Amino acid sequence: MTTPSLLRRRARVAALLALVASSAALGTRAAGPTYFPDDPIRREPSSQDASGVAEWDIPLSYDLALNLFARPGDLRDVRAMDVNTADEVPDSEWFTNRVPGTTLTADALARGPVTHDGPAPGRFTVVRAKPAGVSPGFVLRDSKNVLWFVQFDATKYPGAASAASMIANRLFWALGYWQVEYHLGRLKLDDLDIGEKALVETPSGKTRRLDKADLQRVLDNAAKDADGSYRMLASRGVDGKPLGGFKYTGTRPDDPNDTIPHEHRRVLRALKVFGAWTNLVDMKAGNTLDVLETRENGRKIVRHYLQDVGSTFGTGALGPREWDEGYEYLFEKDLTLKRFLFGLPIKPWQTVPYNEYPEIGRFSAEAFVPEAWVPRVPTTAIRNARADDTFWAARRVMAFSDDMIRELVKVGRLSDPAAANELAAVLMQRRDRIGQAYYAAIAPLADFALDAGGSLTFVNEATRSRVLPNTTTGYTARWARFDNATGTATPFGESSSQAEARLQAPAGLGSTPGSFVQVELTCTSTTYPAWQQPVRLHFRRDASGWTLVGVQRTTPTRDPALER
Repeated sequence: MTTPSLLRRRARVAALLALVASSAALGTRAAGPTYFPDDPIRREPSSQDASGVAEWDIPLSYDLALNLFARPGDLRDVRAMDVNTADEVPDSEWFTNRVPGTTLTADALARGPVTHDGPAPGRFTVVRAKPAGVSPGFVLRDSKNVLWFVQFDATKYPGAASAASMIANRLFWALGYWQVEYHLGRLKLDDLDIGEKALVETPSGKTRRLDKADLQRVLDNAAKDADGSYRMLASRGVDGKPLGGFKYTGTRPDDPNDTIPHEHRRVLRALKVFGAWTNLVDMKAGNTLDVLETRENGRKIVRHYLQDVGSTFGTGALGPREWDEGYEYLFEKDLTLKRFLFGLPIKPWQTVPYNEYPEIGRFSAEAFVPEAWVPRVPTTAIRNARADDTFWAARRVMAFSDDMIRELVKVGRLSDPAAANELAAVLMQRRDRIGQAYYAAIAPLADFALDAGGSLTFVNEATRSRVLPNTTTGYTARWARFDNATGTATPFGESSSQAEARLQAPAGLGSTPGSFVQVELTCTSTTYPAWQQPVRLHFRRDASGWTLVGVQRTTPTRDPALER
């Protein structure tokens, strides 16, 4: 049955009662038409003032233990709740649509989320020790009093961690996630002053003021160039009040706009695909950031940043990835026990011959199976990913051309051209593997349009990208008039069949403004049975022609065998 957009229902009830909003988020049908005049909505509403949201801390040990040894949140196999009626994710305080659909130039990719200059030249004042993470660093203010969170590469791996962070920052921005501003720069110990209130905690639990020896101890663990300078990754302090991270389940209880359980947000489920592509293994609340921001009218809202995506590709903060990262969780009960007792079983990843470069670590496509990729610790959002979620994500990954990937790699300023070429090549190979995996799992049809003359056009993403053999034998459309008030469909005319992705509506389509037509589109293939599951489309007629307002994909049931 066709149901109104969950986002639409949420927008209508958010100003009334939390109970009603909760019911909408749980999927109960609201009275009224299936589609409203402005469907599909292009931006997720955040209509409520969030001034009352307080800062919180999500302890790392709690976050890891909960997700590693339990299965928190709602694990139901349900459609994502942050999609509009056209099965797309609107722009929001979580996400901004960029690819596909927007041509990102080399300059745009290099700039990413950056809207300010990097650290101002001159002296820096250290204001406190680095609050989190294992990489060497500290917090400082530049000569213009701008706050920067600075970290350095590990002694034995110059350029590695900072390059991964820079590249991933721009890549995840291009994918659509809110990112903090990252800049590369250099500094020397002599460039640093110590703020009057810069304190450090001693082993006895007391505090004292930082001194030069403390700074030197930090820099002793950082890669140093021959001229005595250190390459720094500088993250600009956000505009707004930091509130701590977000969880991958539930909602933030004091944010009135955060009504969709995070495990049912497609933008978080999609990290199953985006994480696999980039090997983003370190998914945890501590690598996210909620920020309270003020809008023009004085209203407060919470913006959600995927803050730290530096644990990507083949390197971590201190050196190359562990061999099992991306292939196994930190703890898998039966497997961990067998390996502890017998050293078995041997998995394909254990025999991968990496082309190891110090600047990129262990990153390969040889044993890469996108559906089997896992982060260090499971998240319910990833476990909840369905075929419609992974198809949506795969389209975005496949939108990155070879040239775009090469431009992104340039952002890292790797010193070894061979390492840069290897990183770009592996990203391209893993991109194609993702298309092969997720375009085969559902009918990969998109870009639907119905012109005034009744010609229905669309694309098959698998054949357009050429990542899968073209085994399509034809397309069929079944047509019906759709009553928007009752949700009923009345078939008319004969079905249309064609070998190409263009089908003609039967006579009687009509052209009355405000009328709706339903199309059930199927694709037959000699290789991919999932392609035969129909995609249901709804178009609304207006003065200029037909507008797509609804897309519903038939989604295979999640395979429990893949839910590790």
